[in-house]
Amino acid sequence: MGFFNQVKTVLLLGALTGLLLFIGNLLGGMQGLTIAFLFSVLMNVGMYWFSDKIVLMMYRAREATKKDYPEYHAMIEDICKKAGLPKPKLYIVPSTTPNAFATGRSPKHAAVACTEGILQLLNKEELRGVLSHEMSHVKNRDILITTIAATIAGVISYVAMMARWAAIFGGMGGRDNNGRGNILGFLVIAILAPIIALILQLAISRSREYLADHTGAKLIKNPLPLADALQKLETANKHHPMKFGNPATSSLFIVNPFSGRALLQLFSTHPPLAERVRRLREMRV
Repeated sequence: MGFFNQVKTVLLLGALTGLLLFIGNLLGGMQGLTIAFLFSVLMNVGMYWFSDKIVLMMYRAREATKKDYPEYHAMIEDICKKAGLPKPKLYIVPSTTPNAFATGRSPKHAAVACTEGILQLLNKEELRGVLSHEMSHVKNRDILITTIAATIAGVISYVAMMARWAAIFGGMGGRDNNGRGNILGFLVIAILAPIIALILQLAISRSREYLADHTGAKLIKNPLPLADALQKLETANKHHPMKFGNPATSSLFIVNPFSGRALLQLFSTHPPLAERVRRLREMRV
């Protein structure tokens, strides 16, 4: 299952890249495409390097000292030893909403944050399952992968915006039938391309969640505590959603911490919880 999710990620990234090349070739504006690409890369590289600090500040996270949170540190140290990873910095988010997330651009610059609520809600084994999931995100370099996906999707959005302006100002080819055909083509690109890019980007996010579930369960050689934890967390987050932060960061958390739910599964940052739990309970480690 882990290998399948890795292959799925590669295919989805390939589809995103293919969509970008297709619309770039269709528009013929390679100079504009190059400018948009460079701008998007610079923007996302900046986010890649500084997003951990931004997110930790956004959620008012404070560093969790070993003196105050010995079990938290002991669990992470044990998981890191099993995974062959350096120990990340540990943080506490001052919220009763039970949740957790990992961030950082590489295993050497990683951070794991738990809310006060999750430390109170879960038992030791369930918390260990959640922390193994978060360290799996670090091990699988999901921050890098999602940044690449965001970069490509961002370029597609810029190209779609170019297509929209091209349609507004008459496109290329004059006012004959060919010109009208170009305008229609630009409008189709402007409307559909960002939607398709978003769907592919979110599919990548969901595939990485499945992979982190799988990798985390294998790290501690038991998928059941994580399955139990996910069910508790889903229920608790629906009844007591996060009161601060930004829904745009919901994909970072192990379950969606906000009350708003996607109208369509295609536009969800997380896989269906029932499916995640089913896969974990059927795992053999």
